[in-house]
Amino acid sequence: MGVDVGGAANFDANLDELALLAASAGDVAVARVIARRRAPDPALFVGSGKADEIKALVAGTQAHGVIFDQALSPAQQRNLERHLGVPVADRTALILDIFADRAQSHEGKLQVELARLQYMATRLVGRWSHLERQQGGIGTRGGPGEAQIELDRRMIGDRIKTVKERLEKVKRQRGTQRKARERRGTFSVSLVGYTNAGKSTLFNALVKAKAYAADQLFATLDTTTRSLWLGEAQASVSLSDTVGFIRDLPHKLVDAFRATLQEAAEADLLLHVVDAASPLQAEQQAEVERVLAEIGAGDVPQLLVYNKLDLLEDSLQPREPADWVEVHPGVRRRRVFVSARSGQGLDVLRQAIAEIALEHLNAGRRPPPATLPDGSPVPTAVSGDSPLALH
Repeated sequence: MGVDVGGAANFDANLDELALLAASAGDVAVARVIARRRAPDPALFVGSGKADEIKALVAGTQAHGVIFDQALSPAQQRNLERHLGVPVADRTALILDIFADRAQSHEGKLQVELARLQYMATRLVGRWSHLERQQGGIGTRGGPGEAQIELDRRMIGDRIKTVKERLEKVKRQRGTQRKARERRGTFSVSLVGYTNAGKSTLFNALVKAKAYAADQLFATLDTTTRSLWLGEAQASVSLSDTVGFIRDLPHKLVDAFRATLQEAAEADLLLHVVDAASPLQAEQQAEVERVLAEIGAGDVPQLLVYNKLDLLEDSLQPREPADWVEVHPGVRRRRVFVSARSGQGLDVLRQAIAEIALEHLNAGRRPPPATLPDGSPVPTAVSGDSPLALH
């Protein structure tokens, strides 16, 4: 179910991405409904008429549930479930379910648990309608339902606190590992990009690893780091594969995965992998840039990697294996075209990474500035009106 509210710029008119998310969660989409409204209905989000239409469609297709492409308030979700007679989930809940199913590492599981607890905490009210508030009795103000809600809220709050403490410990451990790499002078590279752009396939192709890769959204959730030998630079760099981004990524997930995404924020170079065959290429690239800025990685140097050349028609194939492109007014970035699946362009990509790594390493090896016997800096000659100007 998709609702175009006020002509939203990022509205998925075909609901293709939501269908892919549903498939990643193990669901089968049997019907799609699109509505257009000036503003969401406070009670049902879509209004009573459209809700009746969905109810008839659910009965006709024997659907087991309804998934909305937008975030629903707890009250809207509860009202829709009562009206439709089947479970209702929004985009946030669907992504959380996928993350909970895919997380493998201890850190990943903690991050997903934190996000789910924070999501559940806002949806406690109304889940205990069988224990309604009661009146009557000496000194009685509320029934057992109120007590159960408060008990659950306190339990969830305690668990959130525990999980946050564990994540802080993991974050400190990551920081220690990162500092060790910095002391060794290791050049760190992180793969970032929209989900299903082919990051894990590219990672496997570059480092000959066996990280899980599949043609589905969020196939990889946990950060994997391997050493990549670059013969062109006669040096090894650290290459990390990170979780993919997606439009309207729930803020709870951005906050929960901040420790993992910190790997990207503190990298020396980001390989921004773009699905060259996607019709939404520009929108996806802009969404990745937005999230990178949000996690503090907006200023990290980027190398654009346009992947999936094997899926492009001959008329759309690039003329050169690498070039420069203007991403913002006055901001140009190097771009490389590859196919992680066939291996096309990987040698050009390796060469580009090696050149950037060498520039970085050579900059770090520059000798300290010369000083006079008393320790003061040597005056530097600069151009000016006089033959020699000192400063």
